[in-house]
Amino acid sequence: MLLFLDTETTGVEESDKICSLALLEDTHAHYELINENRKIPAEASAIHHITKEMLAGKPTLLESQTLQALQKYNSCEHTIIAHNVAFNIAILNASGFSWKGGVIDTLRVTKHLIPECEQFSLQFLRYELRLYKQESLLLEKYGIKDALYAHHALSDALVNELLFEYLLEMCSVEQMFKLSFTNVLLEKFSFGKYKGHYIEEICQGDISYAQWLLNSSTDEDMIYSLNYYLQG
Repeated sequence: MLLFLDTETTGVEESDKICSLALLEDTHAHYELINENRKIPAEASAIHHITKEMLAGKPTLLESQTLQALQKYNSCEHTIIAHNVAFNIAILNASGFSWKGGVIDTLRVTKHLIPECEQFSLQFLRYELRLYKQESLLLEKYGIKDALYAHHALSDALVNELLFEYLLEMCSVEQMFKLSFTNVLLEKFSFGKYKGHYIEEICQGDISYAQWLLNSSTDEDMIYSLNYYLQG
């Protein structure tokens, strides 16, 4: 079974927790707000529009029906598909749930297959690849009447399924498994003062910046790419 999963969190620090969880399995959509008793700073609420008050009376992750639905598939025969799957798996682990099945990372697969994209965020790809044209069919499949909007776990899971279907026209599921664990040699910066510039060019022309980024980045693919270009 291929399962599409997305989370929203109280932040991106190690101490942060899940505040909403979405799961798509077969033709069933699951979505819940999750209360892990963590403060939600305004910066996080401004992104996903979830507030501490909204979580009052909501279940913890381990008590939630959505996680119980995921638990049914927690074996090597099943696969979670997510955009930046490593983050989603890590945040599940932080709340006491360990996934035993396979994983596919649509973020890394997209970087491999469509390197010319200027950005790789899910919402950018939604419009760049015109995934929105198929949204109505997917909403009908799951019986969802609400419109999709960014940084809502259920909406992002739905867009990610559309992205997966797009990528499936370019390679097989088996290839996606492999690409999900293969570092990407990035060509351009998608952020910062050198946004749009070739990484190789900056590694030759501004070595101090490249070294600083190498020491401060947590992005595995950026670290891999910087090391590659700095070594010549």
